[in-house]
Amino acid sequence: MKTKDISLVALFVTLTIVGAQISIPIGTVPITLQVLMVFLTGYFLRPTLALLTQSIYLLLGIIGLPVFANFSGGFASIIGPTGGYLIAFPLAAWIISLSKKDYFSMFLHGVLGIAIIYTLGVLVLNYHLHDFKKAFMIGVVPFIGIDFLKMCIAVIISKRVLKVVEA
Repeated sequence: MKTKDISLVALFVTLTIVGAQISIPIGTVPITLQVLMVFLTGYFLRPTLALLTQSIYLLLGIIGLPVFANFSGGFASIIGPTGGYLIAFPLAAWIISLSKKDYFSMFLHGVLGIAIIYTLGVLVLNYHLHDFKKAFMIGVVPFIGIDFLKMCIAVIISKRVLKVVEA
């Protein structure tokens, strides 16, 4: 790996950690900026680096570092009610990073990324709640608009920064 790649991975891991700490508790699943950072990871990095970045973030949390929301960490976070969302981050970042850098492709891959996060998140939440409808209502419905807004913000930021970097 080039020094630039290592630096970018470290930067986006750090941004994801910081984004996790910006948290609004609204119940079982808090609102954080983690998903915004997953979008940015995907839009800025190549697929292998995007996957690596979010995998490192996940591994740091699994080994017990307090990198998840509310300074939590440990394997219990992964098998807990919100673990599915966390597990989805590497795959979502990889899917998002496959986009071409035009608005339509970024939007389409962003929606696929959200779908992956919600699907794995709700499956694990359903396992804990034993009620799929309730899991969907508390794990997806309150976040659809917020995550769509995060995606739009990430697209705008990415397009503007990439335009300057490529110039």
